[in-house]
Amino acid sequence: MYVPSQYREPDGSWMADLVRDNPLALAVINGSSEAGPFATHLPVIPDPEAAELHGGLTGTTLLGHMNRANPQWKALRSGDVILLSFTGPHAYVSPSVYAVTPAAPTWNFTSVHVRGVVQTIDSLEETLDVVRATARLFEEHFGAGWDQTESVDYFRKIVPGVGAFRVTVTGAEGMFKLSQEQPAEVRERVRRSFGEQGCGRQQAVAELMGRLPGAPA
Repeated sequence: MYVPSQYREPDGSWMADLVRDNPLALAVINGSSEAGPFATHLPVIPDPEAAELHGGLTGTTLLGHMNRANPQWKALRSGDVILLSFTGPHAYVSPSVYAVTPAAPTWNFTSVHVRGVVQTIDSLEETLDVVRATARLFEEHFGAGWDQTESVDYFRKIVPGVGAFRVTVTGAEGMFKLSQEQPAEVRERVRRSFGEQGCGRQQAVAELMGRLPGAPA
């Protein structure tokens, strides 16, 4: 991913936060020369048995799963390199907000590209552990307190159709394009315009812009 210097994250925790808060990743592998690259949107979580994501992502372990009927699963091999693309808050910036002329429209966005080495999981019990850990984490962060206990037997029935895998992260790059190229007063107008909208995505962009070094308290 090409990341101009002004759009790099202020510190590694921004990338860890984005991966944790936006766990629907686009998983990409090269595939064969005949089939070409494969890409699948799927949930990816930090391995609960591994260290917490506090700073940089390199060296950490992530878990994912997909349908075994997916051709990408059939092409996936332990030792393959995989790219996981996570998209965070993003929003359109209208030149009208700049209050200067000339100006051009743009899009503020946040994204993290994670590269790593895959280990496919063959054991049904370990696959079940990945499914349960994913459901548990998502319910904790995004759900309403659902208890999976009474559904474990149902999980066991569907797990044979699930392909789970681990990714050992070898590198990560983050793009946090939040109007850093603009003068401080223009950047603040953009931030305020997003914060005043009813769209949660725009408000999330405003919140991140407020965390940038030099942003008004």
